[in-house]
Amino acid sequence: MADERPHTDLRTDRPHPARVYDALLGGKDNFAADRAAAAAGIERSPEVRDIALANRAFLRRVVTEAARAGVRQFVDLGTGIPTSPNVHEVAQAVAPDATVVYVDNDPIVSAHARALLPAGDTTAIIEADLRAPDAILDDPAFRALVDFSRPVAVLMVAILHHIPNEADPAAIIDRFLGPAAPGSLLAVSHLGADLAPEKAVGVSTVAAQGGITLLPRDRADVLRFFTGLDLLEPGLVPLPLWRPDGPDAGDVAKVWSYGGLARKP
Repeated sequence: MADERPHTDLRTDRPHPARVYDALLGGKDNFAADRAAAAAGIERSPEVRDIALANRAFLRRVVTEAARAGVRQFVDLGTGIPTSPNVHEVAQAVAPDATVVYVDNDPIVSAHARALLPAGDTTAIIEADLRAPDAILDDPAFRALVDFSRPVAVLMVAILHHIPNEADPAAIIDRFLGPAAPGSLLAVSHLGADLAPEKAVGVSTVAAQGGITLLPRDRADVLRFFTGLDLLEPGLVPLPLWRPDGPDAGDVAKVWSYGGLARKP
């Protein structure tokens, strides 16, 4: 049967955050514009690749901790190009019955995720924009895998610094955590403007030149995203200091990005 879905303009002539991130990780699912943006970012701050790798390691650690704590539902917002180990691989290594909903607004991400997701009813990919949370929450695939009467882990790893203040990222978080059961978790990693002020301005400027919103924030501003939640130890800290379990956690001197995990009381 022919594919009758409408044609989507992938805009491969312009960099996309998910594909730039893939380029920084050494992936192959990116285009010349994405590689150029990644190279420009590295030129302004060579540590951006270290930050990308540290984010992946942080994601693995928070998912492992959440699964060990008994959470069996995961929502990965702004998932990016699939990179192993993916959230479902990490979660299901601890709890085989864990379910995962991946969300991204890039059709290339969706295509790759659908090709790589395991057969069955434990994972789904939703192509949607984080800035329109109701479209995600109302999606049948989301409702099939997420039951807000039970704890859920909402993962916002390296995504909120792409959301401008006028889009009200705190309200977006509340839209997902508000209906969630007590014991639900929020994981956030975010570029820290106060950890490397000059470099933060540099990469933000380079990103803007490529049409990408990239807004590093001070620790106090990132901390506000956890309002009403209980931050788990060690709190909001540079990524390599968040429960490191190996060398892939990253070097604090190179990774100017914060990470934290909080529980809804």
